[in-house]
Amino acid sequence: MIITKTPFRMSFFGGGTDIENYFRENRGAVLSTTFDKYCYVNVRHLPRFFDYSTELSYSKIERVTNIEDIQHPAIRNAMKMLDMHEIRLTYEADLPARSGLGTSSSFAVGMLNAFYALKGKYADKKKLADEAIYLERVLCDEAGGWQDQVAAAFGGLNRINFNADGYEVLPVIISPEKKKRLNQNLLMFFTGFTRFSAEIQVANACTAQEKKRQLEEMYTLVDEAEQILTNKNTDLDEFGRLLHHTWMLKRQTGKKVSTSGIDDLYEKGRNAGALGGKLLGAGGGGFLIFYVQPEYQNYVKEAMSDLLYVPFEFEEGGTRVIHYSPENYKPQ
Repeated sequence: MIITKTPFRMSFFGGGTDIENYFRENRGAVLSTTFDKYCYVNVRHLPRFFDYSTELSYSKIERVTNIEDIQHPAIRNAMKMLDMHEIRLTYEADLPARSGLGTSSSFAVGMLNAFYALKGKYADKKKLADEAIYLERVLCDEAGGWQDQVAAAFGGLNRINFNADGYEVLPVIISPEKKKRLNQNLLMFFTGFTRFSAEIQVANACTAQEKKRQLEEMYTLVDEAEQILTNKNTDLDEFGRLLHHTWMLKRQTGKKVSTSGIDDLYEKGRNAGALGGKLLGAGGGGFLIFYVQPEYQNYVKEAMSDLLYVPFEFEEGGTRVIHYSPENYKPQ
């Protein structure tokens, strides 16, 4: 039996520049972190006592004898890609799916990590990120960028650069005190809306020329945000003000990035004292994050009292195997 634990990610700046058909011709970068909310994938070989050979438990329960009959596209394609058979897989998570935190990609990374471990093989973080990208973007043909898979695999607070050659992960070097203050000044709330990121990506799709100016500016904001974090002489509150700027810019890149309800909530947070914030993920719903100075946090929490407040702490580990019990499995 294998159990993997994979974090969710919080993207601050540069989202949208990680779309392959954009960054292959233009430069892209994101600034993001993972935090202490996880998905868990439990995988073992299914004992041969049943009239089905594969059992899957996620938001649905599937029992099939033929891999082609699996409804979940990521599981079906991952099992075919890695030649997995007679599997019992269970998925559970600390946060809901389709909520803007890269949940589907964290699952993909954690599942691949578990499959390799069940085979008795080690897959490094880059291999897991690369194969999760291939699984979701190519085999499952889902629209979206590359940042979620990379963040889930590597973990930590990083700048991820994208270019014609692929990507590179650069940890953001920040003092422990400043990093702790950043964490403490970020408040996250669940709006209650969920959606499929790929559907939002398709709905927001437009030609690169239509939104190239916004994406280029969003790229430059990654540079500015990184400077705020790494420069000892820069006021950390500038990070909050820059979040507001990038959210105003993000709202221009697609008609389904925000909604009137999200806009109203965001303005309530700002009026209560938040310096800035953004909706996490592709848009349309999920989690709102605000940068709030300590003296205004109670006011913002009160303004958001109809929403679920979700405390969190940054994490560094990325995907990992937390339980490993080898099996004496011989394929039929």
